[in-house]
Amino acid sequence: MSRVGQRAVNWTVLGLGFAFLYVPVFILMVYSFNESRLATVWSGFSFKWYGELFRDDKMLRAAWISIKVAFWTATAAVVLGTMAALVMTRMRRFPGKTLFGALITAPLVMPEVIIGLSILLMFVSLGEFVGFKPGGILSIWIAHVTFTLAFVTVVVSSRLSELDKSLEEAAMDLGANRIKVFFLITLPIIAPALVSGWLLAFTLSLDDVVIASFVAGPSSTTLPIEVFSSVRRGLSPKINALATLMILVVSVAAFLGWWFMYREEKRRQRDVQLALQENG
Repeated sequence: MSRVGQRAVNWTVLGLGFAFLYVPVFILMVYSFNESRLATVWSGFSFKWYGELFRDDKMLRAAWISIKVAFWTATAAVVLGTMAALVMTRMRRFPGKTLFGALITAPLVMPEVIIGLSILLMFVSLGEFVGFKPGGILSIWIAHVTFTLAFVTVVVSSRLSELDKSLEEAAMDLGANRIKVFFLITLPIIAPALVSGWLLAFTLSLDDVVIASFVAGPSSTTLPIEVFSSVRRGLSPKINALATLMILVVSVAAFLGWWFMYREEKRRQRDVQLALQENG
């Protein structure tokens, strides 16, 4: 096969792959503007179901709970994940370091059903000893932090492993302590990884159904659980409208994260070039 033919095959396969992934999403977004009550029968353009969605107090309350939980889950996971990544990449070998790394990353390969059941049993045990009452927003937050911590740790660890340690050592040779080196040298360099980890943890928390089903209570129903329950009663065009809004929000967040990382990378490259010019 000639080079032109090989290129045509590659582009065709790539196009079919993207079509398989995104054409259903595009169809869902188009049908969110459908006037018909049947979610798959087009009868005209209308914003009616967006209005119905914003009048659904139960759905809006579940969305607000999910957003709050996802925000604080991502924030806590980034803080704890960064600390765990520093232990795994910067601290010298200590007894149990390999076990520590294995336990931190275990949720990556553990089924969510097992994680949810384990956390529920832990909450029940805590309730017997310290009076902790599971089934609230706090329970979902703790469970989601436990689940997303592993993903953030892996993302930040990979960035720290690529970081040139000579920069930190040079700063310490000039008199800076480890805390100052971290905030002035390490943190700005790994900032894109922190943003990526935060967005990943936010998305995983916002999308979770299995773990939240184990630990959520009647007054703390998250959006995925509410959507799943609604779909079981029958597919409503409101779900299409909700999915379209979620796609829009996630796309904007992903674009902002990409823009931040692109700007930081350009600034880092510019600083490196200036340093090389001054040394030259």
